[in-house]
Amino acid sequence: MTLNNGTPTSHGPSAGAARNPGYAGTLAAACGAVFVAQVANALPVSLNGLFQEDLQTRGSQLTWITAAFMIAVVCFEFTFGVLGDLFGRRRLVMAGTALVVAGSTVAALAPTVQVLWVGAALNGLGAGAMFPGSLTSITAVTRTAKERASSVALWSGFLSAGAAVSPLIGGMFAKIGSWRGSFWVLVALAAVSMVLTALLATESKAPEGRRLDVPGQITFALGLILVLYGAVEGPESGWTTVPVMLAFALGAVFLAGFVLVELGADSPIFDLKLFRNRAFTVSSVVAVIGMLAFLGACFSTSMWLGPVQHQDPIRVAVPFLLLQGPAFVLIPVVSRLLHKVAPAWLLTSGFALMAIGSLLFTRLDVTDTSLTPFLLPSALIGVGFALTVSSVTAVALNSVPRQLAGMASATTNMLRDLGFALGPVVVGAVALSNAGSAFAESLAGTKLPVAHAQAAQEIGREGGPIAVNSLPEGVPGSAAHDLALEALGSGFSTAYLVCGIAAAVAALLTAVGMIGIRARGGSAEADSLDAVPSGRAAAPQPAVR
Repeated sequence: MTLNNGTPTSHGPSAGAARNPGYAGTLAAACGAVFVAQVANALPVSLNGLFQEDLQTRGSQLTWITAAFMIAVVCFEFTFGVLGDLFGRRRLVMAGTALVVAGSTVAALAPTVQVLWVGAALNGLGAGAMFPGSLTSITAVTRTAKERASSVALWSGFLSAGAAVSPLIGGMFAKIGSWRGSFWVLVALAAVSMVLTALLATESKAPEGRRLDVPGQITFALGLILVLYGAVEGPESGWTTVPVMLAFALGAVFLAGFVLVELGADSPIFDLKLFRNRAFTVSSVVAVIGMLAFLGACFSTSMWLGPVQHQDPIRVAVPFLLLQGPAFVLIPVVSRLLHKVAPAWLLTSGFALMAIGSLLFTRLDVTDTSLTPFLLPSALIGVGFALTVSSVTAVALNSVPRQLAGMASATTNMLRDLGFALGPVVVGAVALSNAGSAFAESLAGTKLPVAHAQAAQEIGREGGPIAVNSLPEGVPGSAAHDLALEALGSGFSTAYLVCGIAAAVAALLTAVGMIGIRARGGSAEADSLDAVPSGRAAAPQPAVR
């Protein structure tokens, strides 16, 4: 007997003897797709300084370039998971790559930062389809937990490879031409990925019991967008301004409405029954907190080296080889560890390394342009991320029955990407708020000529200290450059501290929350989801060790 996605249900001796037809091609296409999606995600990393110079952006506008991408991913990842189950994961991935082609074209031609936001949002929609579509297509062609864990580790490695290579692409094209050229490269990569998916990937579906949840999608999207809008705009507009306070209030109302809608929905996009499983619950919570710490540290590094220190884009890309590269280089090691080491050890160790690296970043001197102080902290965070990103995904997928893999995949990806979305927003809010306050205090006590002080105050009020820091010499207000630089250094040092605390909290939650979960991914308590109604009896799936 087979499931409706074509996956054998037999658990006899021959079930894992041979790989499913199409395994290699589907895995190759999925890895290619997630590589392209992550290139689209990380491309602005080395270009933030150039965006600031070319498009005359404020600090919050730079945050929105990254936030627009991640908000689009998070808001619609649930629904994309359902669409993949209903109409096919291969079709979903191909549609996602088409959106990346469109979004990258818009970004390459963007005359203003607002148009660049549109391109980033389209890229985010495409990636939001590619992440769950590619991951769930892998679960449909794997038969055992061991095979699935190895495949997920490879998928996660290509995800990080895309993030590691992307800043280099941006930096190289910034050196030989314009930052716009890097987006044209992304157009070409997405087109190649689309062809490979069409030729190699096996189509799979799991439509049983799956329907679109329009009320849930609308309330979730509106709530998240409003809350994140308030968090991004608060540092520069003011936390007590009417638009910001209204955004937080309405966002909270819509998110509360989302929970109520999901509790009563016949086919929810976010099935709260998944959280009956303790392993899934713990991995989900720490995914949000830990990934917030990781991408928060990455965003802070991008801002520190780019708009703050105005370093060459190629130099900006160097720390990201250490931040993202280990997750790709260590694929064989992590894959083996997933079979031999309890998830609590992998996750706790990984988050602890990320915490140490982030705390070391707080010791950086903003006037020192050497890359040497970045090497050790970046490597620690990179190795920590390599240990956690595959472990979180594998534990979550292997702790639910196969027929819930589509929802679990979408949920796991969404929660991980929610952490990614919150990272730049939270650290941007912390850094820019602290920098703005420090700059105002320093300017009030400065002995600058009145004309320069007033000009700097006005520019700071409009664009924050990041605008003053970018003024050319001789322009009114440029004499306050050193004050703005020190304020930004203080602000982003505080942001690194927040990342370190978040990673430490994730490590502690994992260590405590995973107590009693057996080495093979079981639990000392009744964590099975077999009782979840799905239209057929569910065979419990072993979790990753």
